[in-house]
Amino acid sequence: MIVLAAAAGIALLPSLTPLQAGAAEEPKNTADTYRLLNLFGDVFERVRADYVDAPTDEQMIESAITGMLSALDPHSSYLNAKSFREMQVQTKGQFGGLGIQVTMENGIVKVISPIDDTPAARAGIEPGDLITHLDSEPVQGMTLEQAVEKMRGKVGTDIKLTIKRSNRDPFDVTLTRAVVQIESVRSRLEGKIGYIRVTSFNEQTDKGVQKAVAKFHEEVGDDFLGIVLDLRNNPGGLLDQAVAVADAFLEQGEIVSTRARRPDDAQRFNARAGDLAKGLPMVVLINGGSASASEIVAGALQDHRRAIVLGTKSFGKGSVQTIIPLPGHGAMRLTTARYYTPSGRSIQAQGIEPDIEVKQARIEDINQPRGRRESDLRGALDRNKANDKPDGTSEPKPEPKPEAKPDGEGGAKGPADKPPQARDYQLERAFDLVRGVALFSGKMAKSKS
Repeated sequence: MIVLAAAAGIALLPSLTPLQAGAAEEPKNTADTYRLLNLFGDVFERVRADYVDAPTDEQMIESAITGMLSALDPHSSYLNAKSFREMQVQTKGQFGGLGIQVTMENGIVKVISPIDDTPAARAGIEPGDLITHLDSEPVQGMTLEQAVEKMRGKVGTDIKLTIKRSNRDPFDVTLTRAVVQIESVRSRLEGKIGYIRVTSFNEQTDKGVQKAVAKFHEEVGDDFLGIVLDLRNNPGGLLDQAVAVADAFLEQGEIVSTRARRPDDAQRFNARAGDLAKGLPMVVLINGGSASASEIVAGALQDHRRAIVLGTKSFGKGSVQTIIPLPGHGAMRLTTARYYTPSGRSIQAQGIEPDIEVKQARIEDINQPRGRRESDLRGALDRNKANDKPDGTSEPKPEPKPEAKPDGEGGAKGPADKPPQARDYQLERAFDLVRGVALFSGKMAKSKS
């Protein structure tokens, strides 16, 4: 089965799309192969006999396999029986942990993205954060699987993470482990624009997107302007779900292809006729926390010019991992292919470049002094003059309503002051873009009719 997640981590959501491995030619064994295997056997026996504390055979073999796989690339790894069972449960959309997707970079655990409404997200963990210590124990020297295993634990227990964030001194964050229930699709209407937030690609994602779009059409009808698809901080997930979501907005053409070491293992996924949004404008939001399956969706919609991609460059995880069960001993996660967007781009270590780069920013309203206007000029024409009555009298102007004054200055009392809510600059620009494209498209349609 194919794994298409951002990296091994607490919030790993692997893909379960079947892959026929095929009966390929096995590599031929040479004299060097047997010599190196003898070397491994010699080291194994020496450690077994002379190490200061007697290790078990199982411990040494699992450690050897872990080292062999993790040395290949950041995403290949060994899963013991317990980890394999947990991974299978995670694809259902519920698991225990911190709700954080991680990878390994220069021996340090790096955050790809937190998942919405999880302990990590609520604590303010951000994409790009480096986790240097776990409960004051240095991460340096641990494998990724060891670090992940340490971050897992009994629900309700605490763990202290030491975080290194750019331009800041290291700081500690204490998180309480919880059962993470992923609601992969959330949606709402913003006026006449539909907003769909996909936090990850699990088994319910495609159905959630279809239900959201159907609800938009039902509530807005012919006045529906378009869709904003938010894939920011989406660490990836199931390949078949990514293909289904992209297919939902495409009429035809390739969605993604995978190319492996053996040409016979190449796969192509194509769209079927039928666009849920009926050709209405679309904007896809991405950032550095958008990885793997979310990059497939963004790349497919971008290459087919079906959507405008807005935000910042994505994570750049363009490899496919295959889960190979090892009966009685868990499974191995092995990188077996790269994936390519419809135009043939491999985004491995490159990421998806947005069509319009919009960095996240803080919006601040500026109160400018009122300037002079036409109505302030001496002798300015009265706009109501044309509405004068035949007898020379004009309609009386309504008296201006007195403005409510702040408490303590008389007048009506307003509601208690509330702290200003943070505004999402990237999302507001996405809504503006949909409105602009819809407005332009409408004018063009009228000019042709």
